[in-house]
Amino acid sequence: MNRRVVITGASGHLGGKLYDEIKTQTDWHPVGLDIRETDRPDCHVADFSKKGDWTRHLADADTVVHLAADRSPDASWGSSVANNMNATLNLYHAASENNVRRVVFASSNWVQGGYRFSSERLVPSLDPKPVNAYGVSKLFGERMGEFFASEHGLSVICLRIGWTQWTHDNLPGTHMAMGRWGQEMWLSDRDYLQGMKCAIDARDVPYAVLNLMSDNPGMRWDLEPTRDLIGYNPEDGWAPDVTVRMKLQSLILKTVTKTIPERFKTIASDW
Repeated sequence: MNRRVVITGASGHLGGKLYDEIKTQTDWHPVGLDIRETDRPDCHVADFSKKGDWTRHLADADTVVHLAADRSPDASWGSSVANNMNATLNLYHAASENNVRRVVFASSNWVQGGYRFSSERLVPSLDPKPVNAYGVSKLFGERMGEFFASEHGLSVICLRIGWTQWTHDNLPGTHMAMGRWGQEMWLSDRDYLQGMKCAIDARDVPYAVLNLMSDNPGMRWDLEPTRDLIGYNPEDGWAPDVTVRMKLQSLILKTVTKTIPERFKTIASDW
């Protein structure tokens, strides 16, 4: 019998790619859930911010990959609470109640957004430093995953996903925003799909928070725990191409963010 892999956000950018990939696996059967309709087979409408009959689709599921969210770095607190925090909490409850083996939670590099202008090695155990409501909501999802792992025996793997673009065929380059910081987080489609499949298939991982980027030369994101725990072996990489203009922008922002009030740092971080 094929293993059922439930993918939330199945009509979205990342969810759709993963659904189509899982569909090609002979021993896995994808089930899609999303707030929007999609023409993919065995996909169903679900609003995760509310408890409802969508939970029945988790019955007999081996794994849930939770990608559904308001993905915008500019997401309001109201949307982040409803669509990212409440929705993720409901999803964890439903997974536990339906005896799902594992939840793969799509976290984000924005959990560590405050380290953009520092020099630390970005290991998963480094203290979180989100700079916007979106990053905070993803940190909440990680912490709730840890709770359900320890208190309910649910295996949870949280992947801090790098930058997969909607545009430019997801090819890296100087068009990417945020200068070196943005380019260092590039994640190719091939590496994204491999990382997700590794997380779905990994054994004996009660709980983990892991970085998921391509193997970009010179980046600060640490991929060793991802390699060791789930067998991730990225095939792509991009050495950042930082122009003089990008260097000047970064220098200005680094200076400005040291002096402006915290409430304005989210705006500055997007430049």
